[in-house]
Amino acid sequence: MKTGRYFLLALFVIIVDQTSKLLVHYNMYLHQEINVIGDWFRLHYLLNPGMAFGFKWNTEFGKLALTVFRIVAMFAIGYYLWRMAKRDVHPGFLWCMGLILGGAVGNVIDSTFYGVLLNNHLPGSPTPWFHGQVIDMLFFPLFEFVWPDWVPFVGGDYFLFFSPVFNIADSAIFIGVVIILIMQKKFFGDRRSKDEGAKPDALADDGAATQESDAGISEPAPTDSSRSGQE
Repeated sequence: MKTGRYFLLALFVIIVDQTSKLLVHYNMYLHQEINVIGDWFRLHYLLNPGMAFGFKWNTEFGKLALTVFRIVAMFAIGYYLWRMAKRDVHPGFLWCMGLILGGAVGNVIDSTFYGVLLNNHLPGSPTPWFHGQVIDMLFFPLFEFVWPDWVPFVGGDYFLFFSPVFNIADSAIFIGVVIILIMQKKFFGDRRSKDEGAKPDALADDGAATQESDAGISEPAPTDSSRSGQE
């Protein structure tokens, strides 16, 4: 159960992520926007054919390569989490890895199956399998305004400060990575100090053993020839 709780967190992230995506898909139309908390937090339905936060991989086989990479990364993260949970690793690090694993699996489900289940694969895709588009919906515009007319070139234009549309899976990955970066000294410093503290103890034990072995060496008994020479 000690190891399983981190995978339960990943499962929780997957359930919340997939539930939110399906609710958006079946209750909103593409590019529809709903204000949740004023203008600060909105739901904006987008289909993302690329990576997290709307980034794309623009090559002929980019989508297939990206999906395969996600699948490999998903299994690698899961195996790494299992291995680390078996060792004396800080629980905070393992909780973060659980978040990252849940987010990775959530986006893998979209890329692998949504092209078939939701028919949202890219037009012209050789197969709907592995070509599904990830559903994004979380939108936090930081600020927006209209440039004054007296500003050269952009006067009167509408400006929205860059804020990518993302999903629960992206959020889980981002939060997990940021916490690890911020808390890495706490997560790994204790283990490093334990390892460094164990080395002097080991050296002391070796030194004590050497002294004991030296003390156990006795002078050789004189032989008959040495006795006769002394006489």
